[in-house]
Amino acid sequence: MKIGLAGINVGTLAVPEFGRLASLAEELGYESLWTAEHIVLPDLPAGQTPRPGTTPFLDSMAVLGYLAAKTHTLKLATGVLLLPQHNPLLLAKQLASVDVLCGGRLIVGIGVGGIEEEARAMAAPMSQRGSRADDYLNAMIALWTMEHPHYSGRHVSFEGINAYPRPVQQPHPPFVVGGRAEGAIKRTVRYASGWYGYAMNLDQTREIIQTIEAAKQRYDRPADLGDIEITIAPREPVTSATIDAYAELGVSRLLVRPANDRGVDAAEADIRQYAPVSATPASASAARV
Repeated sequence: MKIGLAGINVGTLAVPEFGRLASLAEELGYESLWTAEHIVLPDLPAGQTPRPGTTPFLDSMAVLGYLAAKTHTLKLATGVLLLPQHNPLLLAKQLASVDVLCGGRLIVGIGVGGIEEEARAMAAPMSQRGSRADDYLNAMIALWTMEHPHYSGRHVSFEGINAYPRPVQQPHPPFVVGGRAEGAIKRTVRYASGWYGYAMNLDQTREIIQTIEAAKQRYDRPADLGDIEITIAPREPVTSATIDAYAELGVSRLLVRPANDRGVDAAEADIRQYAPVSATPASASAARV
């Protein structure tokens, strides 16, 4: 079982001191670091919205570029980018740059978002989330993989341009999709190396794995994508028992959610407490879907 850290750019972790904790996580055997994303939030207080407008979210591209210089082996992942809210060509450039700076350690987690006020402010209507996500994915892949990139879609079209450097990982960094709607499941099968679930329990994880397995019978999956790796940031503490329970379901990666509301010292305590050295041998070879 791979063990990573989730939400590393949120709340009281949205500070440069997290660089020290990233280095510590690498020393302790963690496999990956995952950012979260909200570009803007409703300007409402706690109690009126799940995430108050004053909740800090450092920009994922800035954070991963910073952590690329602080780490050597950790995978650096977005968990997840709200793809419809980005310009796909700019995002492709940013992601390729991060992949170069970290030496090919990037994982691109993508979702479509679910906050109406945020989507409206970012000129990405909720009704177009799915179509924009698919369009933008194809546009980024074209820019990364074609000798002379061109693409014509509903929301983005281009020709006669190019962009270098290309990502270190070829043909491009792996995609991981977050979301439980049918569109997200279809996107997972067709484009992604993995699926990501945040704050899920065992029953929810079992259900989504069954859903993905069934979707593989409905949608064509490119053979070169291989199996679908399941990543979960569970509600439960990531203990040896938790690791074994999720491994039994076929989960390949669990993410510890360090405290992000009590300061860097509290987060460090969590990172040390749930370090992968606690993983049992029986957990080391979780199956994939």
